[in-house]
Amino acid sequence: MKVLLISANTLTRPYPVYPLGLDHVAGAVAEFHEVRIADLNLTEGNGAVEAVIHEFRPDVIGVAIRNVDTTDSTAPEGFMASYRDLIRRIRQSASVPVVLGGSGFTIFPAEMMAMLDADYGVVGEGERFLTLLNALERAEATSGLSGIVTRESNAGDIPPAWEGRFGSSFQNEPDHFDFYLQKGGMLNLQTKRGCRFRCIYCTYPRIEGRRFRFIPPDEVAQTARRLQEAGARYIFITDAVFNGDADHSLAVARAFQAIGLSVPWGGYFAPMHPPDGYYREMADSGMTHVEFGTESLCDAVLTAYRKQFRVADVRAAHRAARDAGLHIAHYFLLGGPGETPDTLDQTLSNIDKLDRSVLFFFCGMRIYPHTELYDIAVKEGRISSDRNLLEPVYYRSPSVPPGEIVRTVQEKAGGRLNWIIGSGGEQAAENIARMYDKGYAGPLWEYLIR
Repeated sequence: MKVLLISANTLTRPYPVYPLGLDHVAGAVAEFHEVRIADLNLTEGNGAVEAVIHEFRPDVIGVAIRNVDTTDSTAPEGFMASYRDLIRRIRQSASVPVVLGGSGFTIFPAEMMAMLDADYGVVGEGERFLTLLNALERAEATSGLSGIVTRESNAGDIPPAWEGRFGSSFQNEPDHFDFYLQKGGMLNLQTKRGCRFRCIYCTYPRIEGRRFRFIPPDEVAQTARRLQEAGARYIFITDAVFNGDADHSLAVARAFQAIGLSVPWGGYFAPMHPPDGYYREMADSGMTHVEFGTESLCDAVLTAYRKQFRVADVRAAHRAARDAGLHIAHYFLLGGPGETPDTLDQTLSNIDKLDRSVLFFFCGMRIYPHTELYDIAVKEGRISSDRNLLEPVYYRSPSVPPGEIVRTVQEKAGGRLNWIIGSGGEQAAENIARMYDKGYAGPLWEYLIR
């Protein structure tokens, strides 16, 4: 069968994100079916999607939905209208099954099946798409396939974690990478799936499962080397928490050194107390940026958020990363359950001890179904149990008046450039775009540190 995979994500603030998930799906499917990827960042505008459909003539079209909205309460922006328009255009160009997938779809399968009028959906990890394609090719029943939903089936159940191979088989073609190489030079890779942590707001356990499943470090390093050879000037590791398993992350770093990786790289880290020499070894392997999901600097709030670390651990991780010469960013999620004026003051006072770092503040928690935060919001009467959450709804602590958190952060920031609310807004996006045009690579937030 001829399979067209469409990456529907066109969000480029603060920087464009290479559609790694579709590479994994294409790698699982390409051995058995003819596959083409259409990335809307490359093909959108002036009937480009329609032209790809007419030229390729696919038998099935898969649409990957990564983002539902920006998740930024200070500048909310939803994407469902654009997805609905995309499906309409697909329907006008081809009479073939349309299959939805991706992390955004997995969070809201029933809602999206109804709103976007799709034929099928793949819930959870996209490699299961192959089982649907094989059933369609053989004219077999599609009901009962693990992870596959239809118009009639119950879309609420998440299948067990994918146990097959999921190493990336990226499309090593110049035009597949050009947009991202020109807009910051960043390409992505994954070293494991799953998240064993239990943060109250997070959707990763639903999307990838709660058990870590590792890609062998040598295989990760080989993929990184291929990305470097394809022109990547920076590699971002997309794991939910790269250091969730310290031993595996160290093995990956050592594999990078052994294979001679020369481009800088970074990833998301939990600010847990690190093993001795951990961040020095990361730096020695080429890592330049560490992005900590810190969320709060008040132990009571960290406990309420079900975090696996406390303020003392954050300080230890920060010192170790700083002493290793790494660029450091901390992300804060303010206003969730347990936040009060006193806990907010503790966080903002403790921030002064995080020297030489960039601080990103998100004020209010996006509520997603199937999370503990959702249960809390229902119990407190913030939302009804049948509320459709495709339109962004944010939890804000009842102890802090609306708008006070943003005002307090702005006052404490005092105009410092390294204090950023949300993603930084249009001005930050324009500044980053100009730097990319001048040849800079990577996330670039380190230039805000003074």
